[in-house]
Amino acid sequence: MYKFLGTYNVIPSLPGSLEHLREVAYNLMWTWNPEARELFRRLDRELWEDTNHNSVMVLGNVSQERLEEVSHDDGFKSHLDRVCKSLQDYLKAKTWYNKNFSHSENFNIIYFSAEFGLTECLQTYSGGLGVLAGDHLKASSDLGIPLIGVGLLYREGYFQQYLNSDGWQHERYELNDFNNLPMKMVMNEKNEPFTLSVRYDSKEVFFQVWKIDVGRVPLYLLDTNVPQNSEADRKITRALYGGNIETRIEQEIILGIGGIKTMKALNIQPMVCHMNEGHSAFMALERMRFLIHEEGLSYKEAREIGFYSNIFTTHTPVPAGIDVFSNELVEKYLGKFYKDELKISDKEFYSLGTIYKDKESSFFNMAHLAMNTAGYVNGVSKLHGSVSKKMWVSGYKDVPFNEIPIDYITNGVHLRSHISREMEGLFVQYIGENWVNNPVSEQFWKRIDNIPDEELWRTHERRRERLVAFARRRLARQAKARGESQAEIAIASEVLDPTALTIGFARRFATYKRATLIFKDVERLADILNNKSQPVQFIIAGKAHPKDEEGKRLIQEICQIAKDDRFRRRIVFIENYDINVARYMVEGCDVWLNTPRRPLEASGTSGMKVIANGGLNFSILDGWWAEGFDPEVGWKIGNGEEYTDHDYQDEVEARQLYHILETQIVPLFYTRAEDLLPRGWITKVKNSMKKLGPIFNTHRMVQEYFEKFYERAYEKRKELQQEKWSKAIELAGWKEKVKQKWSKIKVEKVLNGKNSKSIYVGEEFPVDAEINLGELTPDDVEVQLYYGPVEKQDDPEFNSTVVMSPAKNTGNGVINYKGKIITKHSGQQGFTIRIVPQNPMLISSFEVGVVYWAT
Repeated sequence: MYKFLGTYNVIPSLPGSLEHLREVAYNLMWTWNPEARELFRRLDRELWEDTNHNSVMVLGNVSQERLEEVSHDDGFKSHLDRVCKSLQDYLKAKTWYNKNFSHSENFNIIYFSAEFGLTECLQTYSGGLGVLAGDHLKASSDLGIPLIGVGLLYREGYFQQYLNSDGWQHERYELNDFNNLPMKMVMNEKNEPFTLSVRYDSKEVFFQVWKIDVGRVPLYLLDTNVPQNSEADRKITRALYGGNIETRIEQEIILGIGGIKTMKALNIQPMVCHMNEGHSAFMALERMRFLIHEEGLSYKEAREIGFYSNIFTTHTPVPAGIDVFSNELVEKYLGKFYKDELKISDKEFYSLGTIYKDKESSFFNMAHLAMNTAGYVNGVSKLHGSVSKKMWVSGYKDVPFNEIPIDYITNGVHLRSHISREMEGLFVQYIGENWVNNPVSEQFWKRIDNIPDEELWRTHERRRERLVAFARRRLARQAKARGESQAEIAIASEVLDPTALTIGFARRFATYKRATLIFKDVERLADILNNKSQPVQFIIAGKAHPKDEEGKRLIQEICQIAKDDRFRRRIVFIENYDINVARYMVEGCDVWLNTPRRPLEASGTSGMKVIANGGLNFSILDGWWAEGFDPEVGWKIGNGEEYTDHDYQDEVEARQLYHILETQIVPLFYTRAEDLLPRGWITKVKNSMKKLGPIFNTHRMVQEYFEKFYERAYEKRKELQQEKWSKAIELAGWKEKVKQKWSKIKVEKVLNGKNSKSIYVGEEFPVDAEINLGELTPDDVEVQLYYGPVEKQDDPEFNSTVVMSPAKNTGNGVINYKGKIITKHSGQQGFTIRIVPQNPMLISSFEVGVVYWAT
């Protein structure tokens, strides 16, 4: 087989007056600028669609004749000038960050994720995790936050889905041509590909770096498909979540260790690092290695520095969703690294891979590595924060459940990436242009009432009509690709009713999401859908993981039901769910249905995308909807119950689903005033926008990350760095001292307070105690009174603490502490004494791993 001797890159040739098109094409701000998207559509509408909305490929494939034509078209050039000015104004504008903060120029946040969902032509994502990461970058850009993304670049990306005539999912893998995508290869000073390497114990693996501009935020993607590598190593980054368990650890070493190396090589100092899921957790090891070798610090000192400037966000509510490697496999890839670079024992290294410190593990858990090396840990909704604590409670021995140091920041969506152009235009007209810069402002969202009901409804109806037209085109194309008859293709072109109540369900086809719950009673469903005066229709989309046979069976079941004569015009399944399909669905659906098995939905964001588009949510109280639900803004299924009998749960919740559809949703949609407007429905839509819009967006989310984590992590990093890391050295030494001396702490005597007489609400209950601190001092500890109602002492939500103060040293290390409880409730109350480490640098009193409870 022949091989090319060399390569060269051909770039689009643009007339001089159109040269700014290239600048616009290579900055993904066009993905949330409707006028920019319209510019490329105007250049060549058919090519724009055929390239899956790829700005660079459009420029590369549009005919020179067309380019010459538009170069003399004053209207097109004026359009280009407006778009180019909009981009330049955006890049130069004073941002939320500029207005509120004045950190040094070296402040940056490195955001690691295995996938980024930025736009449909970039196949660097599989689902919600990636789209969330992409929205995080876009919001960071809008806010002006100094954030830099790091990920992997996949030659195949995620699979393309197609179904056979029986509705069974098959996968097709298409190779991406990176040179025809809105990204550029990073070059060195010799104008050669910027190439770095990582070691997998016995071998060296090289990677090159690509850069995507996401507004103000750069995203660097690492790619092992380079000539220096063996054929096998070139395929490490071939596919997202592809290959076997060894491929996975190889990818995660490139992402984590290679990501930090890339930042250093580009002269970017990673001041704060954020791990979006545990795939990138090996980056914490490389941060330690750098400090050990470049700054002369010990492993424990380097670990402390990383701990205070790392953030870990978990997105999974079940242990099965976490990457876990056998210790043998980790030893194969990183044995030499931890021995030679970190200079630690195998016991010390493998303890990083588990949070259960009282027993050794034969497996290395990537989420546990992230938790052990990050001082800031969070779930992605209020409920998920609690679920995460339950999942990992045994790793926090002696820590009350409500004090386990796992926080939460509820996810959001980047509104301008998911709102229809028509609806955005309506918002600008009646709310004002500034809403795009400050979507967290409740004042802006209150102006939704200024939009006339008729205009809001007609705008949404147009998007529903476009969704139906899109679905028909896609279904006809699917039928044609399967070789079906002309009659079947014709039927596909006529399905759905553009005026009917349209319910969307689109997501990953994992079994816990229960995509078939709506089909529990097909007879009852048929009656609902085929009501001639009040018809209802379902548009469904989603992919099952290639190895998930159960998920594939769910898709097949839906497709078989959709073929039933009762449903074939009312239920459709759109193949190959991606950002483009999602866009049409969230912009056009009237209701967004979500039926996960609580509490297995960490957050979910698809339902957030319908809010600004005039859609309403109908969901189980799980993930974000457990926070967002209000009877004025949508509908719930159940009351937040959790079941052990899943068959019974499905039966109960399916009946509730049908009942709410029949008695609330359908009647409200079809109750029309004399002007044929569904006034009650529109009121609910406006309530949804006003109440949910300012909360469930990524501007609020990223601001929260910044104020809760990023800024605090940066300040701690700066403090530790002073005087050649002297504070870090001191802190590491202090923690070691506390751990070694902790066992000598003892409460010798409680002098009064025990069995006291009854007191009245509002009175003080004093407690004195003699406490032996051993070789520690009062500056090293905080002594607390821990108290609450006796009958609920096992539920920490009802308990409180008050700090006791050292009164006098009685000698021999024994110190008299005094405290008092202000009684607020009647009934029998109890108390005990708790002692925790105390240091101004601590993020949590429990991070040292020691707690003393008086017995």
